Amino acid sequence: MTYKIIRMFFEDINNRTIQTGLTLEEAQEHCQDKETSATTASQAALDIELKKSGSVKWFDGYSEE
Repeated sequence: MTYKIIRMFFEDINNRTIQTGLTLEEAQEHCQDKETSATTASQAALDIELKKSGSVKWFDGYSEE
């Protein structure tokens, strides 16, 4: 079984898959990183996501593929 990382937005923006083919452990490790949530990410990560999606309110989650 593999997992994918999904960036989820609080505004009316379509969620997007940002990584696929991960083990459960890899997906969990990714989502525990402070850079994977707008509330804990660095300013640089916030600026990058703002340019990509126009949003500063997001977080990463995972689900089975």
